[in-house]
Amino acid sequence: MTTTKTERPVLITTSHRGVFFGYATETDGSTVHLRAGRCVIYWTQECKGFMGLAAIGPQSGSRLGLAADIDLRDVTSVVECTPKAAEAFESFQ
Repeated sequence: MTTTKTERPVLITTSHRGVFFGYATETDGSTVHLRAGRCVIYWTQECKGFMGLAAIGPQSGSRLGLAADIDLRDVTSVVECTPKAAEAFESFQ
């Protein structure tokens, strides 16, 4: 029997101080591939840090890059996003 890994919304940090949102299936190891990855350039105080981004998503005043498929290297953390946060990231302009 083979198991299929499902894609899930995650927030990833890197040793280069990068913070990224996107969708991943494999998150083991120091390199992670993100589909529709977005760089979180700035987040507001209302987010309460990067883990708050994973809980509630970006708030008004935050700044995100455009989406692209990306391989992130030197990953330091992978935080699963709530459905609310994923929706906020998807609808953020």
